[in-house]
Amino acid sequence: LALARAFLADRPLLLLDEPTAALDGETEAGIVEAVRRLAVGRTVLLVVHRPALLAVADRVVTLAERARPLERTAGSARPELPAPVAQPLTALASMASVGSAIEESGPGLGLGDLPALPQSGEERVVPATFGSADSGHATDGGGSGNDGVSGNGGGRGDGGSAAARTPLARMRAAAGALRGRFVLALVLGSCALGSAVGLMAVSGWLISRASEQPPVLYLMVAVTATRAFGIGRAVFRYAERIVSHDAVLRMLADLRVSVYRRLERIAPAGLRETRRGDLLSRLVADVDELQDYWLRWLLPVGSALLVGVGAVGFTAWLLPEAGAVLASGLLVAGVGVPLLSGACARRAERQLAPARGQLATHVADLLGGIAELTVAGALTRRTRRTREADGTLTAIASRGASANALGGGLSALVCGLTVAAAAYVGVGALADGRLVGVELAVVILTPLAAFEAVTGLPLAVQYRQRSRRSAERVCEVLDAPVPVREPERPAAAPVSPFPLEVRGLSARYPGQRRDALSGFDLTLTAGKRVAVVGPSGSGKTTLAQVLLRFLDAREGGCRLGGTDTATLDGDTVRRFIGLCAQDAHLFDSSVRENLRLARTDATEDELRDALRRARLLDWVDALPAGLDTLVGEHGARISGGQRQRLALARALLADFPVLVLDEPAEHLDLATADALTTDLLAATEGRTTLLITHRLQGLDTVDEVIVLDGGRPVQRGSYAELAADEGPLRRMLERERAGDLLEAQKSTFPGK
Repeated sequence: LALARAFLADRPLLLLDEPTAALDGETEAGIVEAVRRLAVGRTVLLVVHRPALLAVADRVVTLAERARPLERTAGSARPELPAPVAQPLTALASMASVGSAIEESGPGLGLGDLPALPQSGEERVVPATFGSADSGHATDGGGSGNDGVSGNGGGRGDGGSAAARTPLARMRAAAGALRGRFVLALVLGSCALGSAVGLMAVSGWLISRASEQPPVLYLMVAVTATRAFGIGRAVFRYAERIVSHDAVLRMLADLRVSVYRRLERIAPAGLRETRRGDLLSRLVADVDELQDYWLRWLLPVGSALLVGVGAVGFTAWLLPEAGAVLASGLLVAGVGVPLLSGACARRAERQLAPARGQLATHVADLLGGIAELTVAGALTRRTRRTREADGTLTAIASRGASANALGGGLSALVCGLTVAAAAYVGVGALADGRLVGVELAVVILTPLAAFEAVTGLPLAVQYRQRSRRSAERVCEVLDAPVPVREPERPAAAPVSPFPLEVRGLSARYPGQRRDALSGFDLTLTAGKRVAVVGPSGSGKTTLAQVLLRFLDAREGGCRLGGTDTATLDGDTVRRFIGLCAQDAHLFDSSVRENLRLARTDATEDELRDALRRARLLDWVDALPAGLDTLVGEHGARISGGQRQRLALARALLADFPVLVLDEPAEHLDLATADALTTDLLAATEGRTTLLITHRLQGLDTVDEVIVLDGGRPVQRGSYAELAADEGPLRRMLERERAGDLLEAQKSTFPGK
């Protein structure tokens, strides 16, 4: 697909950087022929370390090894490079189609990886993804937390399964032991609003009574009450903010951990259809949005209800007609206006969270692919799409703000009308003698303060709608079906993982109707080394994923020391079986810290020994910063080969009883790859190893070779036996030897 995109751009000069990497020999031959055909009339610069594409070139420039390694720390100078050597290649045109087999392009461990395309004739079903109609029910029976929001319904709160409760009900259940704090926050908030109402009422009475010039002693209680209400309003509000935010932030921390744990359980197979930007928006923005459900909906509504009832009761005690007027005004402003503004903002609020996730996805794609977009001349177009997504989000937020403005204006109008109506009935009562003059000010001023409790409710309704959509998106993550079922009561870990037995293993990825691996048997005893080879799509990586419990077996299974791995916790299995994948992740830290992910207590000598076995020690020693050299995000500051060898050193340092090596020599030139494979097999002598590789060089030292094709084992035996028999491995060996011959012939031509 990337090659087609490059040629579709129709540029006069085209740069192809390792276009045949991670391809088996047959696919590589097809790529070679495609490049030969599409390069007609174009100037093409090929950057390769595999020899298959050399026959397409008119001229070859070989870059010798650097005189000294490139320092990767800031402020370092660029090392001098030896002059390139140019070599003709006209004599090698007949060998264009040679290649070597390499591992399948299956699903990786990254969040943004695309699902593997179905093979020829294979039907594919789109699996349930976040936001799909049937992603709201968890398929596993295990729990993912104790917070009441996990998809299994095992949390605290109301009974019943989580799937049967609404998302907001599950968020309320997530409060758990924090409910006491929320009740305290509700009481403190009500006291703050009550103090505001009391301050206004007492102040009105005090001013009116003071106008009559009574003895000062008659006013002392009112003066003291005014001070108390004024101070209490600020103190209660401050205390309410502290208590409510403390409770909410504690709840959000627990919820975020639950979401992250769920992502751990469904990764990597369960995230193949998920875009990283949207996933980040769910984990960060949507979880944060849930604080508004408590702080700007439940607590304000509860406080408004308590204070409103108290204010109506107090006003009705002074003048029943005024109490009825205030009750009517509060009902209109606290119920009618929020319902109206909420109806106007409903669509906008439900669109806000998805639009925010869409913008995050566009931004992540733009930043992640900026190099490709720039080369393809599509940066302006993609930037425009990002701006359009931002404009869409702004328009949605503006519609919500308009509804909020409508609610605020109507609330102010209702408040004014209520005060006017209270004054009208108060004056009438004063004329009838049912109300004294001093109390008239209280009847008129109390509604002004009471409306403070309900003026924010139109916005609170919008926050509820927004929080509901965010809760739905969070619950979609919590309820996402998991590719691996964890046992409710894990069995005890075996004393030894040996023998490791795989019998009748069949497995498929979510959304596929055909098995990626079928009918596979394997026995690994202590110290045994087995190599698994085969073309792309043959199921080699699937085998590694099942062994590590990243994917459940559809049929058959695996046993560690006589214990079925399906009865063991996944982390327990991965303490026995380690993986060094071809796309292993390196963190933006130093060489030392990346190695110590495997063993935090590793000594300096152990770190250096692991680097030595991975053929990386000389390179590290030549760096001025040594083990403290920063490797950059995803290892961006070092070469692809160095990244792979650093990941290999980390796997060797972990000292797993069983080590799975998935293409450990990928991204290396043939000579280095063969040397690394030889050293690796020597380093793992005596250790149980499952080697997944496309290079056959050095496999004569393993105990057994298994050849996969179409997801099934088609050959197995010793390397010598399979190399002598006519079959798939012999054909792969012939292609590899042809490629090695091409590489050897290339090096014999004199430079010019």
